[in-house]
Amino acid sequence: MNSDEIKDAIYQLGHNARTAAHQLAQLTAEKKSDILRAMATSLRADTAAILEANAKDIDAAETKGLTGAMLDRLKLDADRVDAIAAGIEQVADLPDPVGEHLEKISRPNGIEINKVRVPIGVIGIIFESRPNVTSDAAVLCLKSGNATILRGGSEAIHSNKAIAKALQSGGEPAGLPAGAIQLIPFTDRESVAVLAGMDKYLDLIIPRGGKGLIETVVSLARMPVIKHYDGICHAYVDRAADQDLAVAIIDDGKTQKPSVCNALETVLVHKDIADEFLPKLKARLDQRGVEIRADEATQKIIDGTTPAEDADWVTEYLDLIIAVKVVDSTEAAIEHINTHSSQHSEVIITTDDAAAQHFLTAIDSACVYHNVSTRFSDGEEFGFGAEIGISTDKLHARGPMGLKELTSYQYRITGDGQIKDKARQDALD
Repeated sequence: MNSDEIKDAIYQLGHNARTAAHQLAQLTAEKKSDILRAMATSLRADTAAILEANAKDIDAAETKGLTGAMLDRLKLDADRVDAIAAGIEQVADLPDPVGEHLEKISRPNGIEINKVRVPIGVIGIIFESRPNVTSDAAVLCLKSGNATILRGGSEAIHSNKAIAKALQSGGEPAGLPAGAIQLIPFTDRESVAVLAGMDKYLDLIIPRGGKGLIETVVSLARMPVIKHYDGICHAYVDRAADQDLAVAIIDDGKTQKPSVCNALETVLVHKDIADEFLPKLKARLDQRGVEIRADEATQKIIDGTTPAEDADWVTEYLDLIIAVKVVDSTEAAIEHINTHSSQHSEVIITTDDAAAQHFLTAIDSACVYHNVSTRFSDGEEFGFGAEIGISTDKLHARGPMGLKELTSYQYRITGDGQIKDKARQDALD
């Protein structure tokens, strides 16, 4: 397709989505849940077609030489398709945020002001090689009353098309508006630029993928973007820490699943306990095969580390590598984190409640923990049921984004004839 054809096709999707968004905003919670359950049924019924499409993506990915981890993200089987369908049913059972009354204000002149939660409208989601995101994003947007335009990566194009087709074919007979869930059916890079510039129809865009994708979308977008670039997460081991607890939390945060954004990348240790604590930590991390990038103070206490460079304090390893530094105080730890963090997730490990409270209020990150693994920065773990992603922005959503974060609000004002210019009204009367 040439540039004009790509633009025309995507703008038509935008027009369709805007029409659908107006219809979605009027659906009841029960109707949306019925549609979602019908979509789950359709997805299971189309398992064979979805797996056939996925096999094409896997063959192409193997030919391109994608890594084992990337292939695993891409691969579907019957159990994974069933898990996607179960996820849809889980979202169907979640409370509907739309229509929630957030605040009521009664004015002296008799006007009643109600602040009510409403859908955002049309949301564009650009993602890379995980085909399950096609379903996750679509159903979360639908439950929150939003139309969505999806643009997946080339590695999963056949899988994405098959999943989107199953969702649409299952949802429409149950009342899903046409255009409510649309997948851009081609992967030309120009489609990203067109979608990001389509502020006529798109109210919000969410990129999910690597730093390069996110930077591209941010540079092009003419509408709000919700994003996070990196997950440079820190653990600070205070001088009053329970050291065995600290070892366990760091072990979990780094090694339970090192390739995710809420995994630990840096450990800061108070100087008063460094001699005692660091050998304990190294013994555990050695068992897990973790490489330690250490500052000079840490190198003097434990052997077998790699000298840390400046880049190590701002690197998201997504691997069995961790940076370790000895700090003089809680203030020094806070300063290091606020300087080098990606504002994702940080934890203090301490039995000193005053130190913990100071840390919690002084750290400028989306999620700040006390004696809890950063691996809990997740919508499902927070009780949201599901998430569209994790935001390190401050407006309008921050941290794990569930259904409520996919809504805005509206003021609804009622009265009995009040006007601003009362003197003019009195004169007319």
